[in-house]
Amino acid sequence: MEPERGRTGALLQKGRKRRRAPGKHVGAAEARRARSEPEERQPGAKKARLSTSLLAENYEVTHGQLCELLKYAVLGKSSVPKPSWCQLFHQNQLNNVVVFVLQGMSQLHFYKFYLEFGFLRKAFRHKFRLPPPSSDFLADIIGLQKKQTTGDPSKMMQGSLPSASSEVTINLQNDPIIQKYGFKKVGLTRCLLTKEEMKTFHFPLQDFPDCENFVPTKCNGSITESSPLFGLDCEMCLTSKGRELTRISLVAEGGCCVMDELVKPDNRILDYLTSFSGITKKILNPVTTRLKDVQRQLKALLPPDAVLVGHSLDFDLRALKMIHPYVIDTSLLYVREQGRRFKLKFLAKAILGKDIQCPDRLGHDATEDARTTLELARYFLKYGPKKIAELNLEALASHQELQASVQEQRNTAEVVQQPNTSVLECLDSVGQKLLFLTREADASELSSSRNCQTVKCLSNKEVLEQARMEIPLFPFSIVQFSFEPFSPSLTEEMDKRMRIKWTEMSTVYAGPFSKNCNLRALKRLFKSFGSVQSMTLVLETHQPHLCIQYEVLEAAQLAIESLHGVLVDGTCIKVQRPVTELTLDCDTLVKELEQDSENRGTIYLSGVSETFKEHLLQQSNLFFGLEAVILPKDLKSGKHKKYCFLKFKTFGSAHRALSILTGKDWKLKGRHALTSRHLHAWLRALPPESRRPLGLRVIPPASEQQALQTLKVDHPKIAAWRWGRKIGNLSHSLCPGTLCLILLPGTESTHGSHCGLGLMGIKAYNMVSR
Repeated sequence: MEPERGRTGALLQKGRKRRRAPGKHVGAAEARRARSEPEERQPGAKKARLSTSLLAENYEVTHGQLCELLKYAVLGKSSVPKPSWCQLFHQNQLNNVVVFVLQGMSQLHFYKFYLEFGFLRKAFRHKFRLPPPSSDFLADIIGLQKKQTTGDPSKMMQGSLPSASSEVTINLQNDPIIQKYGFKKVGLTRCLLTKEEMKTFHFPLQDFPDCENFVPTKCNGSITESSPLFGLDCEMCLTSKGRELTRISLVAEGGCCVMDELVKPDNRILDYLTSFSGITKKILNPVTTRLKDVQRQLKALLPPDAVLVGHSLDFDLRALKMIHPYVIDTSLLYVREQGRRFKLKFLAKAILGKDIQCPDRLGHDATEDARTTLELARYFLKYGPKKIAELNLEALASHQELQASVQEQRNTAEVVQQPNTSVLECLDSVGQKLLFLTREADASELSSSRNCQTVKCLSNKEVLEQARMEIPLFPFSIVQFSFEPFSPSLTEEMDKRMRIKWTEMSTVYAGPFSKNCNLRALKRLFKSFGSVQSMTLVLETHQPHLCIQYEVLEAAQLAIESLHGVLVDGTCIKVQRPVTELTLDCDTLVKELEQDSENRGTIYLSGVSETFKEHLLQQSNLFFGLEAVILPKDLKSGKHKKYCFLKFKTFGSAHRALSILTGKDWKLKGRHALTSRHLHAWLRALPPESRRPLGLRVIPPASEQQALQTLKVDHPKIAAWRWGRKIGNLSHSLCPGTLCLILLPGTESTHGSHCGLGLMGIKAYNMVSR
């Protein structure tokens, strides 16, 4: 007999109202019994499970996408669309949904205190990055409509500049645009990228080793303030040789399109990238124009003093395989903090007041994008840096992210019979209520919503106690804990130190080598373990050593495990990490990373060739339980790197595949994974100023030292250890078949924003989250 318990799947879908009558309470013993007793299940019965193989490359999930999952968990596919970013199999077998929200914490906290979050990282296999928090995180993930306040965010996105009488509350002196260009208007030549900048941002240049077959435009005239501007945008597809051109649009000043051509790639197409390019097989089939035809046309069209304008123009020129000396890149012209870049869609709305790349269209319009970059360049020249800085683009960007989240929810809801449906309305339609537990001081818009049973508590401890009693009585619960965050300056310092730690962990020193060693052979040897960021010869020692910084942690660990204590040219070498206060616990951390539930089913392989990748993609059924093949790409060239990750359903399947692929038949090097994809995306954004020479000592700020010495309970390190354990125990006690999410929403301050992190799993009948 099935126990009386909230169930968001089959029971909700049938609309059974099993909620207790108002005022009637279930005893604590009965609640514990209901929580601990599993349902009677038929042998071989299907179980709810999750897969995140559909996640985007950067593993970021928007608040609107989270809302998709929660609504689907409540109603199922008959009433709402399936989530676009993950797969929830056998939704009708779910019993409950529980969402734990750790306000004041971010992805940074999770990895800074990774060892302290022991249970959570081992129990939840699926992890994903969250964007920086919005004004009301809970309202966003539940799908509540925003109440209009005195200021309408949509109005802030209009293209008009602030009037002379409006107050500017930002410090213009610190704006990156002012720091680069100053306050006065600048001419066209000042906006051009210098040769050094083009080199830094990987633009194709003469005599570069990867540009040997590139065609120069032959534009070598003198540039003046009246030189003509041409907007350029290209669309690409993915072929067996990387990204290749499928469309080019060139727009002259005044908005006249002078060239718009479809191009058939020379190599076999693997992915048309239709959602971005708008190109399909049907569109490209009759096309006969090739890359060389386009190159010839472009050379004939451009005058000697032509200036090309584009957004991330290096990608376009590399797709064209052409070299042009005079460029304005709007992603670099409108400078952003910490080396980040504004998207073209955002700049179009914020600066020009126009909507481009609309979601109701199939892919981007290359002509529209080219015309927009041209208008942005002219706008900058007309109004100057000061006027642009007064717009406070960083603030506008956060408003647009908020709008995008709301719009995404609206687009999803259009498919549903009832538009703009929230999770609360989904629950109401099947006669159920949502439980919301929070501290009284942290109640949000959700607490005043209809069909929400809110319990306000005085402390996190009381929230935890109430959760133990109340969660079994509701099919859908949100439990919010609040923690005192670091001060903004301390958070910024912690962020830098965290990134430095991962850099040092991915670095190895190897030696000693003989003074007559074959340096080229040694470089080849160490590159065989994975992509190398830098490799330098250390001559400060009696015998030479090498310092190798790898791109991923797995490569460094593989080099240590393979070569430490090995004889090289008759000398026994050591391969080890630099010893600093940031790497003292490195061995422990590596072991724990290997035991992370997300990494246990994933393997890392190095030395993979294009032939191997094609063979693997075509015959992935050779390996039992293979869920996903992750092929990292170079962000500039678009080419696949010489390593990959294979994700399997179980550790056993991953271990068997690793044994086969590193055997004599395949001759690859590999090991079990240590880092997940969302972590790669985060560390890739490492700002140059956060790097420091290896081995230098970083002194923690006095306030943190004092907090650690006195073991203050509100210190994030202590909170992570204490509350990670408590929340872990609470999630462990949930009934089988419960979809459980742990959300660290991220943090926002005047020093910048920090992305959040999500963990999720379904409590299985063998007490392990899937």
